[in-house]
Amino acid sequence: MIVGILKEIKAEENRVSMTPAGVEVMIHHGHTVLVEKTAGVGSGFDDDAYAKAGAILIDSPRDIYAKADMVMHVKEPLTAEYNLIRKGQIVFTYLHLAADEPQTRALIKSRAVCIAYETIQKADGSLPLLTPMSEVAGRMAIQQGAKYLEMAQGGQGVLLGGVPGVDPGMVVVIGGGVVGVNAAKMACGLGAKVYLLDMNLDRLRYLSDVMPANCFTLMSSPAAVRDLVTRADVVVGAVLIPGAKAPKLVTRDMLPTMKPGSVLVDVAIDQGGCFETSKATTHSHPTYVVDNVVHYCVANMPGAVAKTSTQALTNATLPYALKIADQGWKPAMQTSREIRLGANVVDGKITYRAVAEAFGLDCTPIDKLL
Repeated sequence: MIVGILKEIKAEENRVSMTPAGVEVMIHHGHTVLVEKTAGVGSGFDDDAYAKAGAILIDSPRDIYAKADMVMHVKEPLTAEYNLIRKGQIVFTYLHLAADEPQTRALIKSRAVCIAYETIQKADGSLPLLTPMSEVAGRMAIQQGAKYLEMAQGGQGVLLGGVPGVDPGMVVVIGGGVVGVNAAKMACGLGAKVYLLDMNLDRLRYLSDVMPANCFTLMSSPAAVRDLVTRADVVVGAVLIPGAKAPKLVTRDMLPTMKPGSVLVDVAIDQGGCFETSKATTHSHPTYVVDNVVHYCVANMPGAVAKTSTQALTNATLPYALKIADQGWKPAMQTSREIRLGANVVDGKITYRAVAEAFGLDCTPIDKLL
C-alpha cells in the first residue's frame, strides 16, 4: 500500500502522524511511505531523518492525496483538503465529526473510507488511540490552569500548591477517565486540593484506592457541579462520550457564582466542549473571559508539546495503521472489531451512530458495507 504522511495545516499544530521510526517499520512491511516535506520539523524530525528511514519526500499535499492509498493526519482534514480526498481513499486521523457538520458532509461527498482514531475501541471500552493524547492533554490542563491563575494572565492570583500557612488552590476535575485522572494526578502533585467527579461508582471506588490523599472522589451530578464550581480555582472539563458531542456540564448561569479570575479548562472542546460558554481557541490566542471567568479551550492542546505527543501517538497508531495497510481496510475491519468501530464515514454513508445522530442523518451499520 502507498501511505501518505501529511503536514498538519491546522493553526499552530506541530505534531506529525508518524515518526521516522514508524516509517521504517511500515517500509519493512513492504509499503511505500510518502512524507510531505517539513512535515516532521515541528516535532523535531527533519526531512533527512525520514529519507534515511526510507520515505519518499513529496513537495505538496495535492501530490500525496493523488498518489496515496491511505493518508494519515493528526488533526481532521481542513476545507482546503476536502476536494483532494478521492473516492475509496483511506483517511486515517482524528476526525471528531460530531462537532463538525461541514467536514462530515464533505467526507460523505468524497466517498472515502474515513477511519477515526478517537472511536477505535477495545473490548474493555478503552480508546487506545485517544489515550496517549488524553494523557498529554490531562497533564497539560493543570499546567495551563495554574498559569492562567496568575494575575498577569487574567487570573485571581492563586498558587495552586499554596505554601506553608496558606491554603492550596482547589481543582475540580469533571470526568474520571484518562484525561481526568491525569489532570488530577498533576494537580495532586502540585499540592492542590482536588475533587474528581464521575458517574460510575465502581470507577470511583477504584480511583479512591489509587489516587493520592489530597484527591477526593465524588459522584457527579448537576447539584455537585453547581456547588463545587463556586469554590473552585480551576475546573477541568474531561468528559467524553466516544464519537458524540460532549454534554454541557457547566452552564452559563453557573459562571456568576464562580470566583472572579477562576479558570475553566475545557479538554473536551474537540467534541464541542462540556462548558456551555466554550468556544475553540488556539495556542496563539488561548483564552477569553466570560463573566470574569477565564476560559482556556485550545482544540489541539498536545500540539504545544509536539515532540512528546508525536512519539506517543505513533506508538499507539502504528499497529492499527500496519494492520489496515497489510490487509486492506475491509479485511482489517472484518477481523478487528476495534478497527471496525473506527469507521465513521465509508463510501458516502455515515457508519458511526453518534455522528449520524448529531446531525439527524441516517446511519448505515458498517457490517452492511463489509
